[in-house]
Formats: sequence, structure tokens, C-alpha cells
Amino acid sequence: MKTIKNVFFIGFILLMVSCANRNGDYDASGVFEATEVIVSAEANGKIMQFNLEEGQEVSPENILGYIDTTQLYLKKIQLLTNVKAVKSRQTNVPQQIAAIKQQIATQKNEQKRFESLVKANAANQKQLDDISAQILYLERQLSAQTEVLENSNRGVSEESSSIDIQVAQLEDQIQKSKITSPIQGMVLTKYAEQGELATQGKALFKVADMNNMFLRAYITASQLTQVKIGQEVRVFADFGESGAKEYTGTITWISDKSEFTPKTIQTRDERANLVYAVKIAIKNDGYLKKGMYGELKLQ
Repeated sequence: MKTIKNVFFIGFILLMVSCANRNGDYDASGVFEATEVIVSAEANGKIMQFNLEEGQEVSPENILGYIDTTQLYLKKIQLLTNVKAVKSRQTNVPQQIAAIKQQIATQKNEQKRFESLVKANAANQKQLDDISAQILYLERQLSAQTEVLENSNRGVSEESSSIDIQVAQLEDQIQKSKITSPIQGMVLTKYAEQGELATQGKALFKVADMNNMFLRAYITASQLTQVKIGQEVRVFADFGESGAKEYTGTITWISDKSEFTPKTIQTRDERANLVYAVKIAIKNDGYLKKGMYGELKLQ
């Protein structure tokens, strides 16, 4: 009987020592976090459709709903009609100056003919000079008319371009009326419902990237020399009574400023008042959850 008691006593001592060693095996501890994004409305109007539930997996390719775009669409149609009316005022420059060009060509032929006649003393010089003057007048008239027509077309083009910009702005507003998620992740909270009035900046839902999580842990100043960006470390997720599960993580950020140890965090050196925050990126296998406790082992 005494031997049995001794065995139980020794076993109890070993268990306590094992637990003590387990708590001291880790270099730092912290909490698992995820990148969160609060998605807000980018347009004003009634929410016509909003197919979204908390816990739903979403991606940027999915259209989760849309805000009423009726007035934007009607204004776009009106502007497109205006564009057609403006472009109809454009002038066909080559067609408009074709007559003058023909007159110039005719006069130049006459000029050559009279040059031959003058050389043969069959015509006087004044007739040739009159033809040359007429050609000069027609060329100046052609240049002036071409400039007027091109300026007119340039004004029409600028007016048309201005309307095109307004159409592009409306198309952008219509596109922003579609409700989408900027990242792939899980919906944590839904702040609006179908039928409500949305305004620019109104929060619609919160989404978090649960596939790529990170552990925010705290290390002491003496441990800074043991860590660097890009370093792989061992991370242990605390699953309570189920024990701990090991993951491979990569240090992606080290704070350059010290801070007081958070109340919920226990570090290896409990006597240290100041610690440095680090982030360790971890690929989630589906078991990690926000707010879970985790521990870090550097070596």
C-alpha cells in the first residue's frame, strides 16, 4: 500500500514538473489575428439587393448586391444622346474645300497656258498677272476656310470629349454601386440590409482574410537579436483540452518601438516591463480562429 502511494506521489511530481517545463518551453505568446476590412458604400441610394450572410465566404469576383442606379442610367442615356447631337455638327473639311481647290487647279492650268501665249506674244502680261493674282487670292481663301472649319471641328471635338468624360464618370458611379468585397475572406459582421438607404461611407459589412492569419506576439529586448524579417519559426496554437497544434510561421514585422507588456500576454521573462511586438504570418488550415491564444518558439 505504501509502495502504491509512493508511485502516485512520484507520478504527481513528474506531472507538475512536466507542466512547468511546458510553460517554459515557449519564447513568447500572443493572439491570432486576421486582416479585417470594413466595406463601405461608395454610392448613394436604396440597397436593391444584398445577398450576404455572416460567416459567408466571399471573393472580389462575387457581386454581393447593388445600390439603385436608375437615375444614373437615365442620365447616362441623356448624355449619350447629347454626344450624337454634338458630333453631327462636325464638318467634312475635305468636302467643304474641294470646290476652292478645283478653282485653284483650273487657274493654274490657265496660268501655264497664258505663260506660253505671252512667250509667243499671243497674249499680254497683264492677263497673266491677273491669273496669278486670282490664284493667290484663292489660296488665301482656302487657307482661311480650312482654318475656320478645323477650329469649328476642334470645338465640337472638345465638347464631345467633355460629355464623354461625364459619361465615364457616370459609368464609374454605376460600377461603384455594385457591392463587392475587396479581399477574399469570411464575412464577420453585416451592418446593413436590403431595402435600407445607403450613403457614401456607410459601413455595409466587415470581412476578414481567414486563410492568411498572423500571430501577434511579444518578445523581450534580449530576444531581439534572435529574430529577423523572413525568419521561419514554430507556432503553437492553444486548443485548450485538445492540446496544442504546431504550425510553421514566418516573421513579417518587428516593431521598432517598445511597449508595456499587454495584460493578456505572458512573456518568457516575466520581470521585463517593456516588450516588442512581432507578427508571424501563418497559413490557416481551417482550425485557427481569431482571438485564439498561440505561443512562439524561435529555435
